[in-house]
Amino acid sequence: MSNLRDENMERITNAELANAFIEEQIKALREQVGDRKVLLALSGGVDSSVVAALLIKAVGDQLVCVHVNHGLLRKGEPEQVIEVFRNQMSANLIYVDAVDRFLDKLAGVSDPEQKRKIIGAEFIRVFEEEARKLDGIECLAQGTIYPDILESGPVKAHHNVGGLPEDLKFELVEPVKFLYKDEVRQVGLALGLPESMVYRQPFPGPGLGVRCLGAITRDRLEAVRESDAIVREEFRKAGLEGKVWQYFTIIPDLKSVGIRDNVRCEQWPVILRAVNTRDAICATIEEIPYSVLHIITDRIINEVAGVNRVLYDITPKPTGTIEWE
Repeated sequence: MSNLRDENMERITNAELANAFIEEQIKALREQVGDRKVLLALSGGVDSSVVAALLIKAVGDQLVCVHVNHGLLRKGEPEQVIEVFRNQMSANLIYVDAVDRFLDKLAGVSDPEQKRKIIGAEFIRVFEEEARKLDGIECLAQGTIYPDILESGPVKAHHNVGGLPEDLKFELVEPVKFLYKDEVRQVGLALGLPESMVYRQPFPGPGLGVRCLGAITRDRLEAVRESDAIVREEFRKAGLEGKVWQYFTIIPDLKSVGIRDNVRCEQWPVILRAVNTRDAICATIEEIPYSVLHIITDRIINEVAGVNRVLYDITPKPTGTIEWE
């Protein structure tokens, strides 16, 4: 596997090289696809977004993008996918609102691995249903990148698309499969994708499902989404965006006593996690200024329903993993 990438392939480190790669891939994609239709599961992450933008340039409306909103995305992400690809790039985009379907399946499930399996399996079902509604689809595009090939083989199974039934008989289209993540970002910028999408933080496949600890409830899930949005906004204002590798919030399935409006209350704590890492094998904690933490805390306890505490997890990896589940 390690020699799949040509040793003479020049690293994509600037716009000129990215543009050369784009022109090369547009030609290659047109040759591979011809007049056939291509299906893509568009999550809004950098890999699938870059593949979508490449295919739009290469084959236009022969590409059909399917964006599945399972209710576990961060605040504003489904809207951004629609705005960028349907409204700005005129993509043939199918938006599937599957929020109730996913959350009903997850109701009462507290085991993290079981939650992952349910989310992955349900995504495959939804995507398969959409694929079978379409006529003339012969190709399946995937945002496979080079580390995926090295680590898990030629099918990007952790994006769930690899689990589609064999009778669909799609030919794979993987235009960025020999690029590293930093190279994919360079290509994304050259394609005109917004920086907020190109530099989107690492996000687990099950999304906020593993940051709403234990059994997911709709109210606690919304509290995770809203608190996460506040943290991201305040990190950006404080100049920490791009300097901290990953930052997010977690809400456990427990409550503590607090006081709100001079009345005793039992509400959830929000846990803030902010880490730096090179390879995700080890991670250190970002020392966030107390002035920033105070602003974040004040906003969360006043703007997020059901929350009365904000905690900062200062555990490095090891012993603590980056995610809690």
